[in-house]
Amino acid sequence: MIGKIFNIQRFSVHDGPGIRTTVFLKGCPLKCVWCHNPESHVVKSEIMLEKDKCVLCGRCLQVCANSVHSFEAERHIIDNSKCLGCKKCEEICPTSALELCGYEECPEKVMETVLRDKAFYRKDGGLTVSGGEPLMQPEFTLALLKLAKENGLHTCIETSGFGKWEVLEEIVPYVDIFLYDFKIGDSTLHKKYTGVENGLIIDNLKKLDEMGAKTVLRCPIIPDINDNESHFESILSIANSLDNLLEINLEPYHPLGISKQERLNKESKYTNREFMDKEKLKSLAGPLVDNANVKVKIM
Repeated sequence: MIGKIFNIQRFSVHDGPGIRTTVFLKGCPLKCVWCHNPESHVVKSEIMLEKDKCVLCGRCLQVCANSVHSFEAERHIIDNSKCLGCKKCEEICPTSALELCGYEECPEKVMETVLRDKAFYRKDGGLTVSGGEPLMQPEFTLALLKLAKENGLHTCIETSGFGKWEVLEEIVPYVDIFLYDFKIGDSTLHKKYTGVENGLIIDNLKKLDEMGAKTVLRCPIIPDINDNESHFESILSIANSLDNLLEINLEPYHPLGISKQERLNKESKYTNREFMDKEKLKSLAGPLVDNANVKVKIM
């Protein structure tokens, strides 16, 4: 059993209750234009390049067996379609201009890392599986969650909900809280900005609720896309229809994904480089805070 991971973040305090270790898996069926983890989009390994750090020394070219790197007219060109994830170029780069995103690991080795901080988790902390979209690696995700439960850990999974119901249903017994994304209420706009409609996402959310699964709605608020009254009304509507919702998290937009797109040599489809004003978000969220059946938290 092997999974493809791009990060393990220890002492995380924003991915569920308490102190947690968050395991980020590669691969996502959505392509949100504002995505802050664009390195998660594909399952295969990718090399990120900080052009300002590259001194065009060519050492990466010498150690790469698959011709991922080339140099042309004082430019460092990377063909990620050829990357095998060996990490040799990252290790030999003298200026740390290269970073490998995506490496293979087995659930047992990942759990060894997670358990290093078990003493700090206490009652509420534990493991969070995130992405990308964990449902794109269902066998690995299930194995990791089972190992967490065997070791007495609290578990969360952060998901877009866009996946087969059979996969979600199978992991329910091993998940304490689903951190469930709710991006855009209107299905047509959802497809425009994420690449998929939201019907399956909402259906799966309702099925989880009917099974008694505990959820937290995580709602990214993106300027000029969903920072409007209509979207907040849709959050309120879906939230108050759920019997097992614990909380609503409003996540103000940040532009950190744009620099990652640049390092991947990909064009960003959303170029707002300003952090969202939290005071504006508080104003927009007023009716939601007043009328929701659960706590609304601005992250």
